[in-house]
Amino acid sequence: MREFFDVTVLSVLQGVAEFLPISSSGHLVIGQHMLGLDVPGVRLDLMLHFGTLVSICAFYWRTIWRITVRFEWQYVLKIALSALPAVVVYFCFKDFIEGLFENAKMVGALLMFTGAVLIGTRYLPRGSREVCWGRALLMGCAQALALLPGVSRSGMTLASARTGRVDAEAAAEFSFLMSAPLIIGGVLLEILKTLRGTSAAPAAAEIGWGLTIYGAALAAVVGYFSLAVLLRALKGRPGRWTSHANFGIISLQFLKKGIR
Repeated sequence: MREFFDVTVLSVLQGVAEFLPISSSGHLVIGQHMLGLDVPGVRLDLMLHFGTLVSICAFYWRTIWRITVRFEWQYVLKIALSALPAVVVYFCFKDFIEGLFENAKMVGALLMFTGAVLIGTRYLPRGSREVCWGRALLMGCAQALALLPGVSRSGMTLASARTGRVDAEAAAEFSFLMSAPLIIGGVLLEILKTLRGTSAAPAAAEIGWGLTIYGAALAAVVGYFSLAVLLRALKGRPGRWTSHANFGIISLQFLKKGIR
């Protein structure tokens, strides 16, 4: 029963925080500390991210179908270009980045950084530009920064798009689609680690397949509705979506209560 509760909480956190600009990695770290989980298990972490990838595919199936059928190679190459900065940063600073996942206080500080960036976007003008090559690379650099736990991927990419005066809806669509190569790459990387026996998590720490599949499905459903909420906020009045920064600030209250 305890495992079911833990998986449910982590799945909801993943589904909500993956798309809203509040940092899924940061909130998962805090969630694990709150639940007393040292390691959630590679399998669970892998499948939760896969669940949110399913959310992206379900929400943007028309766009994915259009790109596939028409083979819009420029759009595909822009997505590939946007993934390069994160790949380079991860392999250059892998140990440093993974070490931050053990530091809840640092995660709290990075959540504050995310909140400050989101609040700052309130003062940026809106635009109606498309995602060109330069703006795709800019959003890719923002995505690389979000490898740090507590830095929101969607928040950073949408904020960088705002600085380039990209249309909000076009920026959101590109932001979520550009995450697909990294999620798929991370999934394949973890599968390889598991097959080679080099995974950091011991087998005993893994949660059973039944609960894992349940968690992935729940993360997918929650993630789908989180996407809908964010897009509705982006279409609203300027700066409205920055209120989600409050989630990150609220999370810091747990750190003040002595979470270790």
